[in-house]
Amino acid sequence: LDWWHADRYCEQRFAQLLFEPQDSEQASFSKLLQSHHIRGPVWLNERDDVLHKPKWRRDHIVPVLVFGDKTDTKYVKVLSDFPALPAVTACAHLQWDTSTQEIATIFSYAVPTFINEFQLRGFVDEEGFVRFALIVHGHHSPYLPVFRADGQWHHFCVTWQQENGTWAIYADGKRRASASGLCAVGPSAPQAIYGQGTFIIGQDQDSLGGGFRAKESFSGNITDLHVWQNILGAEQIEKVRSCWVVEQDLVFGWSSNALEVESTVQEVTAQFLCPVFEVGSSGFSYASCLQSLPFICRYRKDAYRQLKKAQLESSHSLVGRVNTLAERTVIPENIFTSDIQNMNLSVALGALDVLATVLREGETPVLESSDLLAVLQLLKQVSDMEVQEGEELKMLEQLGQYYMEVTELILEEQNIETWSSVSQVIRGPMAVVELCDRMVSHLAPMLTAGRTKITIQHRNVGLRRVMVKNLWFGYSSLQRCLSGAGSSALSQDVAASDGGQKYLSTMVGTAVISSALLSDYQEISTSVRYRLQHRVQVPPGGAVLPRHLPRHPDAGGMWSTAGCSVVTSLPDATACFCNHTTNFAVLLQVYEMQRTTTEELTLQTLTFIGCGVSFCALIVTFILFLAVGVPKSERTTVHKNLIFALAAAEALLMFSELAKTNEVVCFTVTAFLHLFFMAAFSWMLVEGLLLWSKVVAVNMSEDRRMKFYYVTGWGLPVVIVGVTLATSFNKYVADNHCWLNVQTNVIWAFVGPVLFILAVNTFVLFRVVMVTVSSARRRSKMLTPNSSLENQIGIQIWATAKPILVLLPVLGLTWVCGVLVHLSIIWAYVFIALNSLQGLYIFLVYAIYNSEVRNAIQRMKDKKKA
Repeated sequence: LDWWHADRYCEQRFAQLLFEPQDSEQASFSKLLQSHHIRGPVWLNERDDVLHKPKWRRDHIVPVLVFGDKTDTKYVKVLSDFPALPAVTACAHLQWDTSTQEIATIFSYAVPTFINEFQLRGFVDEEGFVRFALIVHGHHSPYLPVFRADGQWHHFCVTWQQENGTWAIYADGKRRASASGLCAVGPSAPQAIYGQGTFIIGQDQDSLGGGFRAKESFSGNITDLHVWQNILGAEQIEKVRSCWVVEQDLVFGWSSNALEVESTVQEVTAQFLCPVFEVGSSGFSYASCLQSLPFICRYRKDAYRQLKKAQLESSHSLVGRVNTLAERTVIPENIFTSDIQNMNLSVALGALDVLATVLREGETPVLESSDLLAVLQLLKQVSDMEVQEGEELKMLEQLGQYYMEVTELILEEQNIETWSSVSQVIRGPMAVVELCDRMVSHLAPMLTAGRTKITIQHRNVGLRRVMVKNLWFGYSSLQRCLSGAGSSALSQDVAASDGGQKYLSTMVGTAVISSALLSDYQEISTSVRYRLQHRVQVPPGGAVLPRHLPRHPDAGGMWSTAGCSVVTSLPDATACFCNHTTNFAVLLQVYEMQRTTTEELTLQTLTFIGCGVSFCALIVTFILFLAVGVPKSERTTVHKNLIFALAAAEALLMFSELAKTNEVVCFTVTAFLHLFFMAAFSWMLVEGLLLWSKVVAVNMSEDRRMKFYYVTGWGLPVVIVGVTLATSFNKYVADNHCWLNVQTNVIWAFVGPVLFILAVNTFVLFRVVMVTVSSARRRSKMLTPNSSLENQIGIQIWATAKPILVLLPVLGLTWVCGVLVHLSIIWAYVFIALNSLQGLYIFLVYAIYNSEVRNAIQRMKDKKKA
């Protein structure tokens, strides 16, 4: 089978395609395969989500256009109608010909009234970089470097919008250039890019659809070009780079059928490669995913034993009745040896209709283990079915009805023991929820402008799909399976998120819902508020706890309270709010990032530990400044204000986890975090200004300087936070943690001032280092005129390093790492490590090794002795 069919074959048989063997296992594994006469490559599982996407969300074969050299004849015309574009994004994969440094036109879009309407050009500079320039309405952006001319494939995106003429160029997922004002002034300012034009790939148009010149033509390879009539965000561009097509507002999607290719332009294909294990050499490599290769399905030992036991003890009564009624093999008797079925809509509809009929008649009140597994196998096949465009909508809706009915029937109370008997194969009823989630995606074609929601319900199980897909399982369905072997509603339920296990007497008092927010057919994370009716009224003294089950079917059925809290609780209903965590890494993060649960937990733990150490060190330093009688001065006053602001901010950050479940408290914590972190940076700016006043003479009295410092340190943050709240109140807080919103650009109300302060303090530090080095050089010549060259170099190095080490914590320059956290999780760890220990650094430099503090402590000791 090809890779996709092999992967599906294993998954439908409750197994997984084999992952890479460990180094120590490779030799024995190779011998085992050779003993079964397998000597070539075999498929391996791939952890990359790209390969696991549905067929209609990825292409097996991608057409590539090859422009062999620069000519005035080679071109490709896009056969799509372009509307007027007040905003546009164009993306493609590109392989640049490095043999020429002449300007090349990647694409040009011309309209009858304006030839240079929208165009992207580039050339290779002397330093070996490819430079791009964007042309809109004849206005030309500067040529800016975007990627190296290394002959490799690169991905690029260009964006432009009518408002302010804002444009940007992305390369390999990163924004390389951006500015505003491109065609934002003059008579053409209010105009969008005109529609109904001619889009040519590889040539500059000097006349509409023609007038090509070899000197400005493109040479190289290009594929996967898409054009949208809106601005894609950084996350969407990263998805597009990974071959994920954003369908919303798509004007042109890459397809050979939508291209008019001039005869001398070569059209080749690029294929997805999938991992293989080479049996003969015991090594790993890649092969075209469409090849038919052997494969191995891997079972967990306990699951395999339960499957074999269920197969041996089966009477096949349900399977026999279903196949007899259908007059064909709908459900195979042996789940291990059955062939893979290519399910289509009509076959799936007929199979579920027959199965629902047999289950509804209830001749076998209790399902056997093999029956339950066979039903689940069929549900897997239906959920993996690839719905074709143009399928009849009524059949899709009927499919949903039958699917919900079968789901409800296998969750009947009498099947509790059966579920327990296959617990190692199907870890709890949440596997059914997962299957329903996957099946719901088939109903997407039913959502139109005239029909914005779908609701399908069968007794206690149903689904509703709007922009959010919801599945609900009534009390009487999942409660039976979640209660264990008995039929009682009371159960011993494990709370899995509170740092240990708690055994509580609980009752599932509402429906169980499964909800997912989709963007471009991919699940995204956000905060949510929901309200559920109680099955019975909560008695006096009873407590309601918000709980959720892990969505992954292998996670079992343990309840979790992580990130959720009760907003309102009434006897007949409860409203809850769920959110996510805040850590140091999000403070200067200007792009939304999706991280794994493990990464989020690690970041949160590091933040809590680092902030705890830093907070304690700051408090001790602050107390020392107050208690030991350090002489009052501008410097100590500024230090104390900085320490107070930073300690308050870190204390709030540590305990913001407690606020995330309440919208009002989360909003308040975000505002105070913004205020205190802004105040901390303002006082870091004051530290820089104070240093500057010591290095450069400032004609201002000490009293006036302190007033200015207080206005800067506390007044400026209050103004920034106040203006931000006044202008962005409804979009102030992020969706998934208690911090400023990245998607609405409110984050720049913090990041912008911070970057300005860091730039000022960097200049101050540079000036201080220059003055210190100059003074050290003069002092060295005066005191030790005959010292060796090595000694003088050592003195100058120390003169350079000392101010940098002493001033780094108070000037906040380590925070520069914060704007890099979106590039890699490593930068997030580095950023947290550096800045969560800022307080400890301040304690060591400005308390332990501060001569003023030590002298004050010594004076206290002397007084006690006296």
